[in-house]
Amino acid sequence: MDNVRRIVKRVWGYDALLPLQEEAIGAVLARRDSIVVLPTGGGKSLCYQAPAAALGKLAVVVSPLISLMKDQVDGLTAAGVPAAFLNSSLTAEERRQVEAGLAHGRYQLLYLAPERLVLPACLGLLRRAGVGFFAIDEAHCISQWGHDFRQEYRQLRVIREAFPDAAIHAFTATATPRVRADIAAELGLRDPAILIGSFDRPNLVYRVRQRTDRLRQVTEALERHRGAAGIIYCIRRAEVDRLAEALRRRGYRAVAYHAGLADDLRRRAQDDFITERADVVVATVAFGMGIDRSDVRYVVHAGMPKSIEHYQQEAGRAGRDGLPAECLLLYSGGDFGLWRSLLLAEGLPAPGALPKLGEMYGYCQAAVCRHRFLVEYFGQAYPVEGCGACDVCLGEISVEDGSAALARRILACVAEMGERFGADYVADILRGADTARVTRLRHERLDAYGVLRQHPKAAVRSWIAQLEGHGCLARDEGEYPTLAVTTRGHRVLRGEEVVPLLRMAVRPVRGASSRAARPAPPPGRRWTSDEDLFEALRALRRTMAEERGIPPYLIFSDASLREMARDRPATEEAFLQIKGVGLRKLQELGTRFLACIREHTDGPV
Repeated sequence: MDNVRRIVKRVWGYDALLPLQEEAIGAVLARRDSIVVLPTGGGKSLCYQAPAAALGKLAVVVSPLISLMKDQVDGLTAAGVPAAFLNSSLTAEERRQVEAGLAHGRYQLLYLAPERLVLPACLGLLRRAGVGFFAIDEAHCISQWGHDFRQEYRQLRVIREAFPDAAIHAFTATATPRVRADIAAELGLRDPAILIGSFDRPNLVYRVRQRTDRLRQVTEALERHRGAAGIIYCIRRAEVDRLAEALRRRGYRAVAYHAGLADDLRRRAQDDFITERADVVVATVAFGMGIDRSDVRYVVHAGMPKSIEHYQQEAGRAGRDGLPAECLLLYSGGDFGLWRSLLLAEGLPAPGALPKLGEMYGYCQAAVCRHRFLVEYFGQAYPVEGCGACDVCLGEISVEDGSAALARRILACVAEMGERFGADYVADILRGADTARVTRLRHERLDAYGVLRQHPKAAVRSWIAQLEGHGCLARDEGEYPTLAVTTRGHRVLRGEEVVPLLRMAVRPVRGASSRAARPAPPPGRRWTSDEDLFEALRALRRTMAEERGIPPYLIFSDASLREMARDRPATEEAFLQIKGVGLRKLQELGTRFLACIREHTDGPV
């Protein structure tokens, strides 16, 4: 293990391993099968890259996406670790070169897609090359109980048969106990070490809002992170196109990404985002698994995801560098119905799909610490009383005073109206609206008319949506959507049960600041702000990435640049102490980065 630590410092520039990395690397060194569950940003890749570099034997990494393979190999090559990939993006000559390199033992890591690995020709190639161990990335894809089941991953069971002496290590960011058991069974793991990291991401601020004006709410979030990288998820492709165009008209560097676009348009959008030509990508869930960009400062869900697992993985793409980031979820009662329709339209939904949808809606309606909710959902304890990093704990939302009475009044109104009207009109009656429709139907005579006239319509509509989420109201999605009181709703109406209704935005969201704390300059010296230097380092990073044809984050992460801007190293020895600076990067990049730092650190005054 000491040798691995030395390699991690020399190659990757890390002084210490993150929680569970040491145990995961230990399992690889001990040739023991393992299942490693670490959240996005928890350092899964180092768990197999570091021991591969230390052992000097070929490690085969199964990865689902071509773009992810290329980025990983580019990053390893930049750090001085010989690596390659085999996939359909290579020409015949490039493929022959990689195969020749394998035959001569030139590589320490080889990346393959699952469907290529199981081909007889590929299995023969790997047998001749000699494999030290296998690492299965995104291993939850093998389980039908997972949130992203892929049939091609099921074929990976051939690994155990073809390479009985090689250890197999499964890595994923999200896996419930049931999924973990399925992974072990499908891969034929033998007494695997089960290593589960904390599901908490303390650097993320979670917020949930009822969606009232999608464009306004999204742009407010973008303004809190102006110029920073972000991802916006929509449920439908048409929403992606409309929102991306609306943001471009407002001056944001936004691109659209979904499966309905031509391949070249999708590639261009992804490349624009990765190379920092675009700040915002608006996408369906088709985007993200292959994105390794570490400096995403916000993820906005403009529609509710279909499961907690999907939400955890998608929101987890923010703040992978460990710096603060925001995760905003905008939802409406209609999202639940839309997802339910889409799932049922697929035929027989995947096991547990509909209950998982209900759990996701429950998260949106909950008035409990978001960090606690997510951590406990994945079966872990959350010992902290308040996270200080979610809308609930920050006091931005709270339980409405008199929730029980409010809920009964709304439910009574729906029942009194014969369960024949939609949410918007129900809100009008509760608020005592004076409209032609109310007069025509003589609904001003109802007992429920005007009982909530002191509340804004937006608040009343929010409570109606929350009652839908709690299962007290059901929406009939016919030609004219109507509301009906459910069995649970009648229990609440009789006072046999109480459900909380939330009051939103008690405290406004303040603008996010990413400025690092700045020390005073030494006597006799003065310098520009950390933020100015950080932006100069970002510009240099983009230039050097373009020169090398790789994404900027493979040069240095934002976390490394922030540390440079704060500590202002003046020598190679000091530069090598920056997190993420290894010997190869010092040799190839250090001179220009040190020069940039010196330019922004003025001489004696």
